[in-house]
Amino acid sequence: MGLYSSVIFPHVLDWMMGNDFLAGYRRDLLADARGEVLEVGFGTGVNLQYYPAQIRKITTVDPNPGMNRIVERRIAAAPVAVEKRLIAAEKLPMPDGTFDTVVSTFAMCSIPNASEALAQIHRVLKPGGRLLFLEHGLSPDPRVQTWQHRLTPISKIIGGGCHLNRDIPKLVQTQPFNMQALDQFNLERAPRVAGFLSRGIAAKD
Repeated sequence: MGLYSSVIFPHVLDWMMGNDFLAGYRRDLLADARGEVLEVGFGTGVNLQYYPAQIRKITTVDPNPGMNRIVERRIAAAPVAVEKRLIAAEKLPMPDGTFDTVVSTFAMCSIPNASEALAQIHRVLKPGGRLLFLEHGLSPDPRVQTWQHRLTPISKIIGGGCHLNRDIPKLVQTQPFNMQALDQFNLERAPRVAGFLSRGIAAKD
């Protein structure tokens, strides 16, 4: 990884993802976490403070070593224990059926092969386990879509591989998940090219 990806971008990401107006969405999503938890795209650990009290430990994966400089401070102050793995979501080493819950927040946009990551997530979930996701992605507005397609090559460079134009629920449904809940909305105070959010729960039958 270059200087920008490993040193500068982690601070940019932490500033963007740490905004208070996202706190309620994170808290609501994580309220449904149960049992053994895996968080993919852990980043700088912004979610740690929002896990419910019954979650005492989580396993996390993220391939960017530059996040460590920020995340260690959050782990030290967190109410949950963290087992951190420096690996990509497309190459999970855990056995089949390990986790009750997998969490992904603002991560699927930047995973190089999101379909493979979702296949791995499905594999490591227990039967009846659930994927909880909160992601930005492709707007239903054709005018916004046009700009998302135009700006994605730039976003991938400055945003750590971020694709503005991914249809995350559609990607989730390429795997044999049962979509139990899906809420989609435009996030106030966010640019429309990056502000269409999908919040969902997808179960492994």
